[in-house]
Amino acid sequence: MTRVVGLTGVTKEYAGGVMALREVDLSIEEGELVGIVGPSGSGKSTLLHIVGTLDRPTSGSVEIAGFDVAALSDRALSAVRARHVGFVFQAFHLVPGVSAQDNVAEGLLYSGLPRAVRRRRAAEALERVGLADRARHRPHELSGGQKQRVAIARAVVGDPGLLLADEPTGALDSASGESVMALLHELSAAGATIAVITHDTEVADQLPRRVRLRDGAVVDDTRGGPRTDTRTGIRTGIWTGA
Repeated sequence: MTRVVGLTGVTKEYAGGVMALREVDLSIEEGELVGIVGPSGSGKSTLLHIVGTLDRPTSGSVEIAGFDVAALSDRALSAVRARHVGFVFQAFHLVPGVSAQDNVAEGLLYSGLPRAVRRRRAAEALERVGLADRARHRPHELSGGQKQRVAIARAVVGDPGLLLADEPTGALDSASGESVMALLHELSAAGATIAVITHDTEVADQLPRRVRLRDGAVVDDTRGGPRTDTRTGIRTGIWTGA
C-alpha cells in the first residue's frame, strides 16, 4: 500500500522547553481511517499541525504524500498542502451569506480552474455528501450537521490524498454527530484516507484504528501492536479508551 503519512522520531519543542511531541513515529497508509485520540494537552493539535504541514517539527522526519517536508520551501510546502491535504474543523469556517455551493468552490480557489468548473465540481462534492438539494442554501439556513457536511465537501472537492478532521463532531448534537461520522465512514469506504483528531473516546471507538497520545507521545496504536511507553516502561497495545 502507498504511505500517505510517515513520521519518524518527530519532536516538537516550544519556547521555554515545552515538549509538545516526543519521538513520535506514525505511518498512515492510503485508504486508512484513523482516530488520533487523547485528552487536552496530549499533543493532538500539534500533531495535526505537523501532519497538515502547518508547522515543522523541531527534529525528526515528516513525509506527506511522498514529499519530504524538510526539503521543501515554505512556498512549495503550501502547494503540497493545497493539493494533498483537506481540513475539516469543529467550527465549520463557512463564509456567511454565501451559498453552500460557493463555500465548497472556495476549496478550489487556488487551483487555477475556471469559476464555472469550480462550481460544477462543488455541486458534485455536495452531492457526494448528500446535500445536492442544499446547494443554494446559505450557512444560516443550514443545521449544524449540514454545515459540517458542507465543510467536508469543501475539504474533499479537490480530491486530496489526506483528510484531517479536527473534532468534527465537537459542535454537534449526538444525532448530527452520528450522521457526520457515518459520512466519514462512507468516504473511507470509497477510498479516502482520513485521520480524525478527537478527545471523544466514543467517536474514536467507531474507527478501525486508534492512535492514543499522552504527554506528546504515542502510547497506543491498535494497528501497530504492543509498544513500550518510554516514560513509564509500560507495555501497551490493547485499546483501553482514555
